[in-house]
Amino acid sequence: MILPEHRWWVAEPKWRTAEEYGFDHAWTYDHLGWRSLVDGPWFGAVPTLTAAAMVTSRIRLGMMVASPNFRHPVSFARELTTLDDVSDGRFTLGVGAGGLAGYDNEVLGREPLTPGQRAGRFEEFVELLDRQLTTPLTTWAGEWYEAVEARSAPGCVQSPRVPFVVAANGPRTMRLAARFGNGWVTTGGDKRDDVETWWRGVAEASERMDDAIAATDRRLGKLDRYLQADACPTFVLSSRGLYEDTLGRAAELGFTDVVAPWPRHDGVYAGAEAVLEEVAAEVLPKLVT
Repeated sequence: MILPEHRWWVAEPKWRTAEEYGFDHAWTYDHLGWRSLVDGPWFGAVPTLTAAAMVTSRIRLGMMVASPNFRHPVSFARELTTLDDVSDGRFTLGVGAGGLAGYDNEVLGREPLTPGQRAGRFEEFVELLDRQLTTPLTTWAGEWYEAVEARSAPGCVQSPRVPFVVAANGPRTMRLAARFGNGWVTTGGDKRDDVETWWRGVAEASERMDDAIAATDRRLGKLDRYLQADACPTFVLSSRGLYEDTLGRAAELGFTDVVAPWPRHDGVYAGAEAVLEEVAAEVLPKLVT
């Protein structure tokens, strides 16, 4: 996870290096501003990933996660189609319901939604986005969104569309992930928990996802499972040992992928890039099958 906080001359080497290290995918946040970094530099996810696509050739690129807080499916679909094209089919969309409150809502002057409203808007957002990316002409009327003869040419490079990795923790959004997701992502428990409590939350979320899949007429094949390890109470790249332990525990719970933040020099995700270098040199080669 590479936060979009640096001017491109600083950010570009990170994206190149992520590919050179051998990681399977690299992500960035999709926000208008984010938590403790809201008063600092911040750049848009779509242009950042477009630029990253131009300086890499193998690694998959993605947002973790886009939300309806400031996006409309019709206009967003155009941006996603462009990213898919520029990256030659290497783009993955992480999508979530958006926070109940926070800067992305407040800066637009909106009142916070109830949990039910938030879930309902998310359901419409994902379903309309799916239609817009897979159908040449879309007309839609819902409670939250409308589309009138919205075109989608030329369509995605990937078929039938860019993959969706759907963030979900509750039953309603998990059913949505089971229905539309090529992957599912969770942050597990509360970051304020201790580490073991957090892992119990991860395990419980994985079990709930099993139930959601069992209750859904799923036709998308295998559902990859992503653990967003930036939510762990202890920074996952504090040491090589902790990173390896995280990978092992995640795999035992059925997760196929782990997303961890690039170490920052201070504040949130503070850590040493030397640990990331050690992981790339000593851990990643063992994961290649």
